[in-house]
Formats: sequence, structure tokens, C-alpha cells
Amino acid sequence: MKRIAISFVPVLCALAGAAAAMPVAPAAAAGTPWGTGCIPTPPGAVRTSEDCGSELVEGRAIAPPGAPPVVARVIAAANHINGRPYVWGGGHRSFLSKGYDCSGAVGYALHAGELLATTMVSGQLAYWGEAGIGRWITVYANRDHVFMVVAGLRFDTRGNWPGVSGPRWKMGMPDPATLAGFVARHPPGL
Repeated sequence: MKRIAISFVPVLCALAGAAAAMPVAPAAAAGTPWGTGCIPTPPGAVRTSEDCGSELVEGRAIAPPGAPPVVARVIAAANHINGRPYVWGGGHRSFLSKGYDCSGAVGYALHAGELLATTMVSGQLAYWGEAGIGRWITVYANRDHVFMVVAGLRFDTRGNWPGVSGPRWKMGMPDPATLAGFVARHPPGL
């Protein structure tokens, strides 16, 4: 399995029509597990796919063997658009697009899992589903950006290496300081 070190290069994902005022939730506490099979890690430890369920192999997510079919469909859909270019507004007129912005990418994958019927911008996804961290899928959203964690791997348009844009799978969460203002949401039962 090939692991890649990732530097965080901010890419704005502000969309017209996003809610202007958002509730602010504190960032998840350090050591809070996400995804199935996650176990708390000691302070300062680096999470790996081995302790969070999914694996990341050559940039593609591999669903854990015990994942529910809906989770496997979400992962397969995200893999399908993984590596597409970042296109502001991409994935909103239709789930099918040559490129995707943050909410278009998350929406595409959730739609494939039959968890989202219509496209939504990041501000709308901050109210989607149920509040809190999910066992298999968690969507982190605010009015400017959204990403999701599926079985321990992050699907995000931010944090790509220089010269690369668009949705990509990543290991681990962004710096906790960058999570200020995000809310965690999850599909019911997942």
C-alpha cells in the first residue's frame, strides 16, 4: 500500500446561495474515532487506514469487508470521480459533470448511495441528515466548504498537493484549527 504525505493548500469552495448564517459546532476532540473500526489513538499519533476501516491504495479507497452495501456504493462513486478537476459549481446543475467542487463531489457520492436526492451546496449540507459523527459516514460542512469521511478516509477538494485540484481521497483529518465552524452530520443509521 502506497501512502502519500499531503500538504494542505486551501482551495475555496464558497458557493452562491449558501446559507449566510451557520450554527458553529466545536471541532471534534482529538482522539475521537471516525468511521467503522476506528480506535482512539494516543495524543500525537498518526491515524492509518489499518485503525480506521478503509484502505487507500494508489489514491483509491477500498471499502472494508464488513461495510454495508450503501457505504460500498458511496465509496465506489467517490472513486469514480476521484481525480476529476475542481470546477466551481461542478455537480450542481446535474450530478454528472466533467469536474466537481466540494459540495458537488460529496453530493455525487451520497446520491450514488441513495442518500441524497437533489444537489445541495455546502451550506445546505450543514443541515442534511442527522447531527453528529456517524459510524460509517460523516459529512463536515459550513457555508463555505464541505467534505466527508467514509469508513475512516476523507474525501475532500482541499488539501491537494501543489498543482492538483479536485476531489481526492485523503488519510486523516485536516488540522483541527481548520475545522472551526464546521458541523458534523451523518445519514440516519450510518
